[in-house]
This record gives sequence, C-alpha cells and structure tokens, in this order.
Amino acid sequence: MEVIRAKTAGFCFGVKRAVDTVYEQLENASEFTTIYTYGPIIHNEEVVKDMKQKGVIVLQSEAELDALTEGTVIIRSHGVEKAIYDKLNAKGIKIVDATCPFVKKIHNIVQKESTKGNYIIIVGNPQHPEVEGIRGWAGTKVAVVQTKEDIEKLIIPENEKVCVVSQTTFNYNKFKELVEIILKKSYDVSVLNTICNATKERQTEAQCIAEEVDAMIVIGDKHSSNTQKLYEICSRECHDTYYIQTLDDLDMNQLGSVETVGITAGASTPNNIIEEVQNNVRIIF
Repeated sequence: MEVIRAKTAGFCFGVKRAVDTVYEQLENASEFTTIYTYGPIIHNEEVVKDMKQKGVIVLQSEAELDALTEGTVIIRSHGVEKAIYDKLNAKGIKIVDATCPFVKKIHNIVQKESTKGNYIIIVGNPQHPEVEGIRGWAGTKVAVVQTKEDIEKLIIPENEKVCVVSQTTFNYNKFKELVEIILKKSYDVSVLNTICNATKERQTEAQCIAEEVDAMIVIGDKHSSNTQKLYEICSRECHDTYYIQTLDDLDMNQLGSVETVGITAGASTPNNIIEEVQNNVRIIF
C-alpha cells in the first residue's frame, strides 16, 4: 500500500503560536499564578487535555470570566469580541493575546470599516468562535452569512457601503460563489478575501490527493472548522474518506482492499497524532 501524506497537514502558524504561548506562560508563571484560557486555546481535545493536566483552567463562559479576581487570561487562537478585552482590562486582569494574527487583522478591518459607518458582511459559520469574535468588533450594522439562502434574506439599504470579510478557514470556492451572489445585489461592495493562505493551500492539496487515492483519512478535532471543510472537500473527490480525531477512531478493516491511502489533517492537529496514524497504516498494510 502507498501512503501519501499532505505536506500541509498539521499545525498552522497561528495554532502553533497559540499553543507555544500557553506552554511558555506555564513555564514562566510563579507558583501563585493561575493560567486561564478563554475557551479552548485551539480546537483539539488532546492538546487541551494536556494543558489541563499541567494546570491550565479553561473558562467556558463569560459568567466564569466575570467571577475571576486574579490570574492570567490567554485569549484563544480564534480571538474574542472587543467586550471581553474591555471586561478584563476593567478588572485589572493580565491578558496574554494568542489570537491568530490573521484573525486579528480581520478584527482591525471590521472595526475600521464599522467606524466609517459601513455595513459588515461576514462570510462564515455564525456559531464558530472565530466568527463570534469578529462580529464583536463590528457595530450594529453587521450580518453573518454562510449559504445562498442567508444572502437572499439580507435587507440592506441601497445607499449603504458594504464591506465583506471571511472566516479564515472558510471554503475558498464557496466564498467566491457567495461573493458573486452578494455582488449581484448591486450594493456598493468592498470584498476583502481574508481566508488564510494556509487554509487555501491545505484545501487545494487535500483535493489533489483525494482525486488520486482509493481512500482518504482526514485527522482533526470534531469541533475544528478547517478540518470539517477538509473532510467535505475530500469526500467529494474520494468516496472512502474517513474523519478521525486519533488512531483509535480508525477501523483498519475499512482500508483492507485499497492500494493507495491519502492522509491530511486540520490546522489544530499535532504532528505526533498524524505520525501515529501514518506509521500504523504503513505497518499494517
């Protein structure tokens, strides 16, 4: 059996930076300092579990944040709304910002365009923490869309200037399709493609591999948006595509009759998990 591993699989720059930030804070903190993250630092249960074992406390809600009186709060890689920064600063709690720089760039764009009075359209999943954070840097004139139907429901006054941005991990081809529909509505539109280059490269490579192999394995956390997008892309090209979090989720019997297997992974998947899957697939077959 031939195993083809995507070169772009695994931690992206923003995720690695966020994970390294947490471990650096743990290493340098005094024994009296508690390290918190606001939400899971990344979407990977194995990484978050290891951090918890080392003493990191994950704040799951704003109510838990409100109860804090001390400690260091690390902002997750997905970013958070402006109100969270304001609240932490008002409480005098130390903030360590591990927001992905590419996400932070969108916050700055949205805040600037909102200050000008422009209407903001965010292309992405409204339930995803990154999108919730981006929305929190806009004013009252903001909408989130992820389907054609969402765009059709939009009611924006004709004289409004519109700025379109995207969730960094959104499917690039789908983004282009939705932008075309927005442009047809004849708004005065400025489109900023804020999809991360690493996301586009990862999706393109995964698609190319999936087109050539008998089976495709996509590794990543079930909550990871970019991994879900990879699975969607690979599934369209390869019927036998499997979405797993770790080796334990993979039924090797499913790969029994295939000659070529492709492996890719989401941006929040550690290299050791990818290598474990890759090595076991090679050994068994």
